[in-house]
Amino acid sequence: MGIPRLTPRRLRPREANPVKTPTVRRAQGAATPAAVRVGGRLADEVFRYAMIACGLSVAVVLGLIFYELVANSTLSLHQFGWKFFTSQIWDPANNVFGALPFIYGTVVSSIVALVIAVPLGLGVAVFITEMCPKGLRGILSFSTELLAAIPSVIYGLWAIFVLVPVLRLYIEPGLMRYLGWTGLFEGPPYGIGMLAAGMVLAIMVVPIISSLTREVLNAVPRNQREAALALGATRWEMIRVGVLRNARAGILGAVILGLGRALGETMAVTMVIGNRPEIAKSLLAPGYTMASVIANEFTEATGNLYLSALVEIGLALFLVTIVVNALARLLVWSVTRGLPARVHAQ
Repeated sequence: MGIPRLTPRRLRPREANPVKTPTVRRAQGAATPAAVRVGGRLADEVFRYAMIACGLSVAVVLGLIFYELVANSTLSLHQFGWKFFTSQIWDPANNVFGALPFIYGTVVSSIVALVIAVPLGLGVAVFITEMCPKGLRGILSFSTELLAAIPSVIYGLWAIFVLVPVLRLYIEPGLMRYLGWTGLFEGPPYGIGMLAAGMVLAIMVVPIISSLTREVLNAVPRNQREAALALGATRWEMIRVGVLRNARAGILGAVILGLGRALGETMAVTMVIGNRPEIAKSLLAPGYTMASVIANEFTEATGNLYLSALVEIGLALFLVTIVVNALARLLVWSVTRGLPARVHAQ
């Protein structure tokens, strides 16, 4: 039996990996550059129109608010005209309405708040930006801005249980004794009145004035400080001449923006101002503001004319607040335009 003859097996050469052609890549689902460009342009257009819609929505909301206020105050506008803002009589029982006591209370309480808050807020801002140690700067900035996050009703409760007793027992008798001759501190010391409302507003306004003033001071070029110090100025002279003088327009804008917050504050003022529609020279007397009268009497208004008068007060407050805030933003922008907010490294 013979041995079978083994024939050598022909070895086939290894096939190289096939090169994927553009046709193969397209078949596997890859997008072409043209498709990528078309999809990118589509996404860009969608994003663009979405952002335009978001921006216009703010103007639409403001327009709707203004329209509703005007539409619902038409009856009062036709009934009283401009006399509505010059009359002191507020008599819902006889359908006689005048907004002058509320305008007076709003202006006086806001002025008292600014007299207290402006020096305090400016001092806090100057200390944090120019004199505060680096490790303490962030803590003080956060603590100051934290005051703005406290709800106004909490400020009102604090004022009722803490501020009002202190005013009634200690501060107002002293003011009557030493400054009663001015006529601004006359009458019984209730503790509740214009002075209490102004002090609560001052505490609420300080974070706004301090924060914006700090941003404006940081926007002042560093070489202004260095030039003043190089000429031999003291630290106070450097701050006064090199910093505050260059930032005065922005500081004024911060003050006016704080005024806008004070004009529109409702709950805290309502709880401590006394809510009496009268015009009194003394800051110890009770008063009323435009915001507090709306909060107190809107749910109790029965007649259409009564409701319309309250809405007209809201319209006046809305317009004043818009104008004040626009002016403040313009003044702040005049200082900080083109200059990024900087925190001193020193």
